Amino acid sequence: MSSKIEQLIDEIEEYIDSCKYQALSNTKIIVNKEEIDELLRELRMKTPDEIKRYQKIISNKEAILNDAKDKAQELINEATVHTNELINEHEIMQQAYAQANEIVTLATQQAQEILDQATMEANEVRNAAMQYTDDLLGNLENIISHSIDIANAKYENLIVSLRNCEEIVQSNRASLYPVEEMAAEEEQPAETAQRENAAQDGPLDII
Repeated sequence: MSSKIEQLIDEIEEYIDSCKYQALSNTKIIVNKEEIDELLRELRMKTPDEIKRYQKIISNKEAILNDAKDKAQELINEATVHTNELINEHEIMQQAYAQANEIVTLATQQAQEILDQATMEANEVRNAAMQYTDDLLGNLENIISHSIDIANAKYENLIVSLRNCEEIVQSNRASLYPVEEMAAEEEQPAETAQRENAAQDGPLDII
């Protein structure tokens, strides 16, 4: 893979990391369609020319085979014409038959070789293109998996932070109640002293 494509994949990974999560979700993110389309468009533009050539050959496989067949047929036709010319010459009739058979055999052999070679090359190109495409998809799968792992880790850290904040808030609230309890304890001795003074003065006379 070329360095430019690796750079674009890094940019896509960074862009995915920078996307915000959808509300109430820790797996779905909000993506700017124009930005991701632009990154994908640049990735397509940076695709190696060799892969484009492979794809073109695969799409034109039938044309390649047909061209090979046409060339083979041309060789056979030339051989047939040459054979007829030799046969028309009576004094070299036997030689003409021998040469004609050799030419036809050679032409047939060459035609078969052309077909076999064209088929082999087309299959090789197809396998190479499929392998390269699979590598690209594998890299993209790894990027997405890595992004998901990072997103989950960030989400878990956020939950931990929120729980810590919740504990701090609860602790602060709890610290408010001892103040009220101390005030209540300070009031109780005053009431007790009043009751004791009342008891020492004795019962009041009612007129």
